[in-house]
Amino acid sequence: MPKMKTHRGAAKRFKVTGTGKIMRRRAYRKHLFEGKPSKRTRRLKPMVIVSPGNADAIKRQLGL
Repeated sequence: MPKMKTHRGAAKRFKVTGTGKIMRRRAYRKHLFEGKPSKRTRRLKPMVIVSPGNADAIKRQLGL
């Protein structure tokens, strides 16, 4: 059976922590900041852990 291929789009968007959790960036923080309050852009800054419901599908895409 051939090797599983990593989904390249998922590999660029997600990062796996040392404990095996998957981190992702928040949406709405690429451009058009004039209409967004500074408080909102600060809140969107940190990476967050992927919800357990989506984690299994992402792990499959990453080949974990």
